[in-house]
Amino acid sequence: MSTVTLIDSRRGGVRIALALARWIAMLVITFTGLLAITFFIGRKIPIDPVLAILGDRASAAAYAAARLQLGLDKPLIEQFLIYARDVLHGHLGVSLLTANPVIDDIKRVFPATLELATLSTFIGIAIGVPLGVAAAVKHNRIVDHVARVIGLAGSSVPVFWLALMGLLLFYARLHWVSGPGRIDPVYDGMVDTRTGSLLIDSLIAGEWDVFKNAFSHIALPAAVLAFYSIAYLSRMTRSFMLEQLSQEYVTTARAKGLPERRVIWRHAFGNIAVPLLTVIALAYSYLLEGSVLTEIVFAWPGIGSYLTGALLNADMNAVLGSTLVIGATFIALNLLTDALYRVFDPRAR
Repeated sequence: MSTVTLIDSRRGGVRIALALARWIAMLVITFTGLLAITFFIGRKIPIDPVLAILGDRASAAAYAAARLQLGLDKPLIEQFLIYARDVLHGHLGVSLLTANPVIDDIKRVFPATLELATLSTFIGIAIGVPLGVAAAVKHNRIVDHVARVIGLAGSSVPVFWLALMGLLLFYARLHWVSGPGRIDPVYDGMVDTRTGSLLIDSLIAGEWDVFKNAFSHIALPAAVLAFYSIAYLSRMTRSFMLEQLSQEYVTTARAKGLPERRVIWRHAFGNIAVPLLTVIALAYSYLLEGSVLTEIVFAWPGIGSYLTGALLNADMNAVLGSTLVIGATFIALNLLTDALYRVFDPRAR
């Protein structure tokens, strides 16, 4: 190996190490900021955790003992450091509502939200991306107008209203889907939990009746969330494609006589695939954190319903733990997207 090649190899290794160090530093700083914001907002909420545990009729001695046990007598900074240490060890406290460790409750409810958001995202990609491409290709024609109307509706129609109308029409009137909940009680417990997704677990177990029942329950809430994903993805895809279709390389490709399908999907769409990946990841993140109202309307046993119940019952350990998990998921998806962006697009390296 020549000296020049060895130097270049070492420089490449140094660049990779520096990039990895920056990535780790960004992860630590972001997560620390999330911890701090979650903790201090939780402390500023006008809810006394001691009274939430003991009730309003607790004696002064019991109140003081509980406050001492919870560490609320310590300075705020020290409380935060204790909280951060516990979080790093996987301890999010005990839920007042369920009397279970919060981390166990989240492990139980988060897969339901993950399944709902994932199915909605797949539907959004399958419909929204081709719709956005077609709208850009047929600019200012009927397909484009339909895509713009869907995008406008997705930005203005409240999700709870759409969910209620969906229940009224497809469940109460037409009986096309099952009602609220994740599965009928008669099928509950028939499938062993392996992946956390009832659809996948029932397919693995070969329980087709369970699969059909689970799908009839998830179809409507997934469609409601997918509508907003379709609106967002079609709007962004249309914008990206319009920009690419106006570039000179597209005109050159058409002038060379290349088939229109190849020009659109191989050349124009190929150039928007990487930024579109970022948009899809952001849409997925928003569905994970923004499915609260949908879960409430459909009584979906996910983290949104769990968080709402914790808020209504002043269960601050559950509130802080759920918020932290949602925020950490959002951070992880963004960092993963950034890493994939750098892998697939050399210009971003």
